[in-house]
Amino acid sequence: MAKVVTARRAADQPAAAIGTDAIYRQLFDSFNPGKDGRIPHWEVLTRLQRSGLRPDDPRIAEALAGLEAADGASRQLDFGQFKDLARRNSSLIRRAVEGNLAVPDFPALTSDIDRMYQELLPVRSGAVADYIPQLRRADPEQLAIAVCTVDGQRFSAGDARVAFSLQSVSKMVSYCLALEEHGVEVVHRHVGREPSGRSFNELALNPQGLPHNPMVNAGGIMTTSLIKPDLDIADRFDHVAATWRRLTGCARIGFNNAVYLSERQTADRNFALGYSMRESGAFHPGTDLLTTLEFFFQSCSIEVDAEMLAVAAASLANAGVCPLTEDPVFSAGTVQNCLSLMSSCGMYDFSGEFAFTIGLPAKSGVSGAVMLVLPGLMGICVWSPRLDEHGNSVRGIEFCRKLVAEYNVHVFDSLVTGHGRTTKRDPRRKRNQTQIEGVVALTWAASQGDLNEVRALVAGGVEPGTADYDGRTALHLAAAEGQLEVVRYLLAAGTDPQPVDRWGGTPLSDAEGNGHEQVVELIRQAIQPAEGKVAV
Repeated sequence: MAKVVTARRAADQPAAAIGTDAIYRQLFDSFNPGKDGRIPHWEVLTRLQRSGLRPDDPRIAEALAGLEAADGASRQLDFGQFKDLARRNSSLIRRAVEGNLAVPDFPALTSDIDRMYQELLPVRSGAVADYIPQLRRADPEQLAIAVCTVDGQRFSAGDARVAFSLQSVSKMVSYCLALEEHGVEVVHRHVGREPSGRSFNELALNPQGLPHNPMVNAGGIMTTSLIKPDLDIADRFDHVAATWRRLTGCARIGFNNAVYLSERQTADRNFALGYSMRESGAFHPGTDLLTTLEFFFQSCSIEVDAEMLAVAAASLANAGVCPLTEDPVFSAGTVQNCLSLMSSCGMYDFSGEFAFTIGLPAKSGVSGAVMLVLPGLMGICVWSPRLDEHGNSVRGIEFCRKLVAEYNVHVFDSLVTGHGRTTKRDPRRKRNQTQIEGVVALTWAASQGDLNEVRALVAGGVEPGTADYDGRTALHLAAAEGQLEVVRYLLAAGTDPQPVDRWGGTPLSDAEGNGHEQVVELIRQAIQPAEGKVAV
């Protein structure tokens, strides 16, 4: 009877509305409604949270706030109530329920990151920065890892809500703001874009008397000087802080006055860089050097936590649009230029090695932060105060190595992935998608007699006896086509010699039906209990 009523209502609605209702109904039914046609609210919350969406996500927070009953008991939702919820951000909720967000198998990723976090805890090499007194007081045992995808899926482990100062990570935003205000041509009249090959605070300029790039101290001072130069310093700082607030999804940005004062008191080298640049005529005419340096120290003293910095990194991964608020903070062109320089200059004088081994844009700071950007996919922050000789977080670098070793996220991984040449996983793929594609590739290679490709796929992790939708295995295909050497290899690899497809066919019957006598004999030998091992 309920189905008849639904059909009558549908007849009175436009076709588009019927289609929309059908989609919502499909999503609703995926929660297995009870006999009363309702689902508990916690099932919806659990599904969204497993996908990586948090209840405090500003895109859905208001809708989710009304789910829980006043007494904390489970609230039952009927189809109409569920549809009202899903309408608040239909595309996002639909993709979350269907498992179609940026990282479809988010629980697998978070499980790996949690394991990496545990593996990093025993790493105690390096030392906290000691040239700024306030940084010297940081607890060296602290470690945080936070992730945010371009769809706003979030996860964190460890001390992810402990605040730390941005330090050199602030240079990324200063450069972007300067580009937005003046454009590439004007900005790079005052700052270069080549790696320096020297320490971040080296007393050195390029042959034109300019900072080598915006990611070293001299470059950070220069780009800071270009931000709203006609305003007073308080308004200029508010502008930078507001930008960080937008990048982090309207988070509460902090400011560490003690770090700022400490920076000022130990700034001889930065003052020397400023005077050297002024002497060479690098600054825009009318630049007040002392005000610029104060502004630079203030920008470095802005405080965030790892979760906030991961959202900021995700905003860059999302072409300048904050995933949580959909606020276009920077233009795509500005982000492209910034990520290019982060790739070549973002990790101090370790940048070349980082580009070679990790292959991702990143920016580090001497407070222990590493901001990692996976363009089009996610942003990651690792924070741990112990630094190596280059000024980069020891645990941060080690995490990046672990990530790239397990996932094909290096910018050039696409050149070597696939065809069995790597066992690294792609976080963009749905669960089991890689294995399914591998089985398709294996059966095709087997049918064509491409033994080298079959070997490579099996070496890459594809199970040689896995069947496709029809129950057909690589052995079926190789036997049917008379590919003797492939059949020999698959049997030697331990493949079941008698798999049955959906029509009842076996590799033996396929070989017999196509008159491949040598293959028939080989399979018969494998089937015999006493001759179960076949020599290659």
